[in-house]
Amino acid sequence: MDRFTGRVAVITGGARGIGRATAERFAREGASVAVVDLDEASAARTAAELPLTEGAGALGVGADVSRADSVEAAVARVHERFGRLDVLMNNAGLIRDNLLFKMPESDWDLVMGVHLKGAFLMSKAAQRHMVEQGSGAIVNVSSTSALGSRGQANYSAAKAGIQGFTRTLAAELGPKGIRVNAVAPGFIATEMTDATARRLGVEPEEFRRLNAEATPVRRVGRPEDIASATAYLASDDAGFITGQVLYVDGGATVG
Repeated sequence: MDRFTGRVAVITGGARGIGRATAERFAREGASVAVVDLDEASAARTAAELPLTEGAGALGVGADVSRADSVEAAVARVHERFGRLDVLMNNAGLIRDNLLFKMPESDWDLVMGVHLKGAFLMSKAAQRHMVEQGSGAIVNVSSTSALGSRGQANYSAAKAGIQGFTRTLAAELGPKGIRVNAVAPGFIATEMTDATARRLGVEPEEFRRLNAEATPVRRVGRPEDIASATAYLASDDAGFITGQVLYVDGGATVG
């Protein structure tokens, strides 16, 4: 497919995991891709390895999405290189899990800053170019944890906030030709969930097996599952869809 030929996609947290899989998906479908990550060297390596189609380009950009100056500089670099901005995926994230009584204020601020403030800053910077074009699509990454998750008060609050943010932006930006949706992943096998397993004293493979058994489709999610959902929501195939949250969880939230 070539749904994104001539378009430019920006993926935050794009150097690995879900972000990398999504960057690869957009590249295969014809987009020029800007990989934005806190570690610019990792972003550059991922960008250099993308399966680009003829005429498309890639750029690795280092940015701290929780800082306005860093975000403005990153978006400016992307626009200077490619001349437009069609898709933004707000995927940058991290976890600092703990029960409420043990959670330091710094861990609350860090998680909220990267997930929620980061989505705000990136969207604010990107939408200026989208408004000028009269078109664009933003896909925010929420989580099934938005429904509540023990030991994740900071992460759950941030991901629930992403959903309200998504619906609000859809109402504000729709008249400007910009659609805004969210994907809410369930358990996805990534370095992040492997680290969670080790923190809990469980081997990653066993952790994946247990989560697969608890999921109706009897497997864990893969980064490519989120990439597919994101590409759909950002494409013209979803041209009449905005303000929605798509749970990509293998049925984990059905009951």
